[in-house]
Amino acid sequence: MTAAPAPVASVRGRRAALAALLAAAAAGATGCARYYYGPPLGSGPVDLVESSYQGADALLQGPPLDPSLPVLVATVVNADRLSESTRLGRLISEQVAGRLAQRGVRVTELRLRETLAMRPGQGELLLSRDVREVSQAQSAQAVVVGTYAASSQAVYVSLKLVNPLGNAVVAAYDYSLPMDAGLRGLLAN
Repeated sequence: MTAAPAPVASVRGRRAALAALLAAAAAGATGCARYYYGPPLGSGPVDLVESSYQGADALLQGPPLDPSLPVLVATVVNADRLSESTRLGRLISEQVAGRLAQRGVRVTELRLRETLAMRPGQGELLLSRDVREVSQAQSAQAVVVGTYAASSQAVYVSLKLVNPLGNAVVAAYDYSLPMDAGLRGLLAN
């Protein structure tokens, strides 16, 4: 004895239910990307100042900083060329330093120091091998370093608060900025 084939309407109903389930799962998965990288692309003009301030505030959520010791803020650099930056990287660094100062953190202005060589048009570049030496010379308790990477759709920024003893990352914040004409202009040297 063989089982009778399922009615055609029942098979179509199962396929429709499966398609709806898959669509719901796909919609939920995109929420994860939004959570990690911020609001969806094209959600309005980029507020670079607010994004930088949020990054600085997030770094302050890490271990407490000693208000009597300085923090250094290095220029945010191009992730593909760590020895180079653009106006965007320099601007993000300035805004992060400003926000830290607003929040009561003692920020040492690297441009006023002779221990760190500046490259014209690049800002104060601080690579991981330099962190310990420069921070010791400045008696810094921490250094903010960062990178950015540009795609056709967005600029991805990564900020880290580094303890100069052992180069341990004590706080980090990643975010993305939807690409627009303003960002393109800041990325051009």
